[in-house]
Amino acid sequence: MNEENIKDTVTPEETVAQDTKASAKKDKVDKKLAKQVAELEEKLAAKEAELAEANDKFMRLAAEYDNYRRRTTREKELMYGDGKADAVEKILPVLDNLDRAMAAEPETAEAKQYHEGVKMTIRQFKEVMSKIGVVEIEALGKEFDPNLHNAVMHVEDETVGDNTVVEEFQKGYMLGDRVIRHSMVKVAN
Repeated sequence: MNEENIKDTVTPEETVAQDTKASAKKDKVDKKLAKQVAELEEKLAAKEAELAEANDKFMRLAAEYDNYRRRTTREKELMYGDGKADAVEKILPVLDNLDRAMAAEPETAEAKQYHEGVKMTIRQFKEVMSKIGVVEIEALGKEFDPNLHNAVMHVEDETVGDNTVVEEFQKGYMLGDRVIRHSMVKVAN
């Protein structure tokens, strides 16, 4: 071997020293990396917790808003129904008076013309009521129902079944499933 090659040759002691140094450097780098990874994992866990909390708040807020929207829609529908029922209830006496006018028999030709005009007015009135969802409560010949009828008289009649409506004094009306005015009736037996 020549002298140059000998200088370039590393002794085993030097190799061990270099390996130890490299190993110590590597351990130091590994510890530093492990510390950084641990810090990043902590930050990630904290951010995931923040995200979960924010998501939970968002979901609760969305549910609250949905409940609020449903509740206000239901309240609006009820208020609209109440307003419509109140308005119909206020104009029912007009229809009652028109019905009474129809009950009177016309005696003259002029009275017959008025009678016919009242009849057309009642028909138009009932068409409008039907369009807004108001229907008459059927009472005559039906079984008495305290939810629909108001019994003001009672009569014993063996030709009619028990709790049967035999006469209607005032018509009742419903709006959907809501009673606006109960039918005033006479009940048999």
